[in-house]
Amino acid sequence: MLVSTPIGNLGDLTMRARQMLETADLVLCEDTRHTGTLLNALGIRARTEALHDHNEDSRTPAILARLRQGQTICLVSDAGTPLVSDPGYRLVRAAIAEDLPVTALPGPNAAVTALTLSGLPPHPFLFLGFPPQKQAARRTAFNAVRAAERAGLRATLIWYEAPHRLCETLADAESVFGDRPAAVARELTKRFETVERGNIRTLAERFAAQPPRGEITLLLGPAEDEAVDDLDARLSDALASQSVKDAASVVALATGLPRKLVYARALELAKGDAG
Repeated sequence: MLVSTPIGNLGDLTMRARQMLETADLVLCEDTRHTGTLLNALGIRARTEALHDHNEDSRTPAILARLRQGQTICLVSDAGTPLVSDPGYRLVRAAIAEDLPVTALPGPNAAVTALTLSGLPPHPFLFLGFPPQKQAARRTAFNAVRAAERAGLRATLIWYEAPHRLCETLADAESVFGDRPAAVARELTKRFETVERGNIRTLAERFAAQPPRGEITLLLGPAEDEAVDDLDARLSDALASQSVKDAASVVALATGLPRKLVYARALELAKGDAG
């Protein structure tokens, strides 16, 4: 049972979630102290055990054994919806593989809440978790998304970020994606909730002058239509005078897209023309 918990306001816990936490044989959580504080505040007595990235694999067999016995086990994260940038995916996959019952109780989620408040296009959107902490890896990850945009992806982009890295992340985002519309949501559902909207550069200047605190969700608006390259058009032009291999190499170099991806698409276009 995947149980969503509040991301700030305790009133956001659903009646169904409360009932399941009260009656569960076991509540699995990232941090037993954090979840214990939540349960105490809600007046819920439940047995808790830790399940996190470092022990998920070793704990899974014993948990599956309990599920086979018919026990009700709830999985929660420190806040929000389990598995969304939180542990539990491997356990859920293992339970599904054994055809054990798995269900989810929907509830709070910072990414979706921020999206609805951002003023940016709500769909499609792409949630990307936390950016890498180191700048080189972060820029590599951003460039991979930018390459997908050049191939046609148009979606509002969403990340979680630590407040002390926000300004660095905004600077890297501007260097890769350009100065496009963005939003920074902070402390959602809590007393000091704020949503700052503007272009990336404006937001970077704002937070450089007044460093942020609390839980951060960063959103970037989708690439403008005129900024998105048409991969098929580029490949068609190249294939008119070059082999599939050479056309793919040229277009991959020009767009920054992975060569394997471009080559596979070039093959499809070439076969279509031949047919």
